[in-house]
Amino acid sequence: MMNTKARTAALITPVGQEAQDEARALAADGRTGKAARRLRRGSWLKRGPAREAVELLAGGHALPTSSAQALDALRRLDAALVVELTALLDGGQQIAAVKLLRERTGVDLAGGYHLVLELGGEPDTPSP
Repeated sequence: MMNTKARTAALITPVGQEAQDEARALAADGRTGKAARRLRRGSWLKRGPAREAVELLAGGHALPTSSAQALDALRRLDAALVVELTALLDGGQQIAAVKLLRERTGVDLAGGYHLVLELGGEPDTPSP
């Protein structure tokens, strides 16, 4: 059964293209556990979202490679959440915005922080 939060986190967590390509190849060889570990090593994905990300990659989907792409994905998935996050940021409540994003999407702390920075218009920093 699909975990909605894990899937959402997978869809909004940036993962480098090289890691995606390697994970896709590993999954095609039936090595999904190793594929998930590769994605985790190249991103802020936790275990559950990494497994969902492998399924997405195996299904032909691409994951975001930057915080800007991740924010675009979040806007498509949950525009109402983005409105709430923006209101919190406009009120100077960055920590509350990160907390809300994490509660609603299952994204990890670093990923949530960078998405909130992106939404607030601060420059994107590279993923780990």
